[in-house]
Amino acid sequence: MKRIGLLTSGGDCQALNAAMRGVVKSMYNSGEQIEVYGFLNGYQGLIYGNYRMLDPSDFSGILTRGGTILGSSRTPFKTIREPDEKGLNKVEAMKHNYHKRNLDCLVILGGNGTHKTANLLREEGLNIVTLPKTIDNDLWGTDMTFGFQSAVDIATNVIDAIHTTADSHGRVFIVEVMGHKVGFLTLNAGLASGADIILIPEIPYDIDKVVEAINRRKERGASFTIIAVAEGAISKEDAKLSKKEYKKKLANREHPSVSYEVASEIEKRTGQEVRVTVPGHMQRGGSPCPYDRVFASRLGAEAGKLILKGEYGFMVGYRNREIVKVPLEEVAGKLKMLEPKASIIKEAKLLGISFGD
Repeated sequence: MKRIGLLTSGGDCQALNAAMRGVVKSMYNSGEQIEVYGFLNGYQGLIYGNYRMLDPSDFSGILTRGGTILGSSRTPFKTIREPDEKGLNKVEAMKHNYHKRNLDCLVILGGNGTHKTANLLREEGLNIVTLPKTIDNDLWGTDMTFGFQSAVDIATNVIDAIHTTADSHGRVFIVEVMGHKVGFLTLNAGLASGADIILIPEIPYDIDKVVEAINRRKERGASFTIIAVAEGAISKEDAKLSKKEYKKKLANREHPSVSYEVASEIEKRTGQEVRVTVPGHMQRGGSPCPYDRVFASRLGAEAGKLILKGEYGFMVGYRNREIVKVPLEEVAGKLKMLEPKASIIKEAKLLGISFGD
């Protein structure tokens, strides 16, 4: 008998359910008897002992379902060792609830912050296996995360739809894509949809260069411009500020986000009408795309195999087109950034796309 716990932590995304289904189905199909404890709302469920027992029927029909059947929440790693409002030691509470149910392993699905806490629990002696989810694809140790491709598809569809109205009215359109620290999502959606300008956090932009790119298009007879902007895009001037100075500036920002700031500057310099579209949490929602269904299922199946073999302390990742196990200590606390000199950036520039640099 194997007793496993499941929890999904952090922001939700597509294919969380597909990944959990992959874990459980692979274990059921091995012939091993298992008990599955689903901890509710991320680490909060593990801290306070909120869970429900899951059986095979709970994993039927969820391959195509977005979100997570267990619920999710954010439990910041920086406060994980701080007592809660009632003085509860959260780390000790998680360990207690793990041992109280005699778990053989806890399977944790999440992104960067989630993996920090997962590695802490490993260091505290718990058997942990993790699966990499995030629409940002910024998790260290894996070439791909599930949720990413589904989010790319949604952001691409938004920009595709903007093209016709931008053309009809001869406007500049900005589409703000999710991504506070990295630009993988914005870059891929921008490339896929034929955006003319792409602004990402890794390449600070010069607003004059952005305006130059718009004017070049006008000189060539183009009546409109499409700009894909990551929500964490930053100007060259702001990139020179200290972290503290930049946070202070953001707190006093006149505009609701960087996209509106860029729009305002473009209107001042060109006189063109600029419209901003923010798809927001749409990018996390809906049914996972076929790629993510397959990918998450594969990762889940491999996680199930690790548990049956008693191999713990790993994230199931994807490198060089192969599913691999990555030690958690190599993953925790590291962010995978988009390299400004990466070949995909160079190729995008060959296609005439401006990055404002």
